[in-house]
Amino acid sequence: MDLEELIYNCKKGERHAQAELYRRYSGILFGMCLKYSKNRTEAEDNLHDSFMTIFSKIDQYSFQGSFEGWIKRITVNTVLQKYRKEQYLDVVSENMGDDPDLELDIEQADISLSTLLGYIQELPNKYRLTFNLYVLDGYSHKEISEMLGTSTGTSKSNLARAKMILREKIEKKKINIA
Repeated sequence: MDLEELIYNCKKGERHAQAELYRRYSGILFGMCLKYSKNRTEAEDNLHDSFMTIFSKIDQYSFQGSFEGWIKRITVNTVLQKYRKEQYLDVVSENMGDDPDLELDIEQADISLSTLLGYIQELPNKYRLTFNLYVLDGYSHKEISEMLGTSTGTSKSNLARAKMILREKIEKKKINIA
């Protein structure tokens, strides 16, 4: 079944089409959920919530633009909405700003991707979300502040703190290896 037919059948509420859509996209969306979640269980919950939202809003998809981009955006928004509701995104001091000394060179870190993902998942929610949105997904601080309902300064501060925490974890790992 081609994608257009699959979407049309999902719009009609056909369970086999919904199952097929889940099968095709759950891996991609789970990876996104894992980036924004503290652990695998939370990522699975976020994936489930995202698909519930996708299925409830699929009538709004008008075949304009990429369907995959549309469901990815829904997934990110679903996860962020959950955190906003649970008040994980408390405002922090904005005094850290963009400090050039706080650069984090992931390629030079010499750690495995799974170790780095583990470190990112250990970050406090507001730092993890900001780090992922800025570094991994390429959003601007203005876009992040709108998505998270914070100021641009808070987004910059949260990113700086996330980088600082990650750098400390990476340095500690290097010391333990040596």
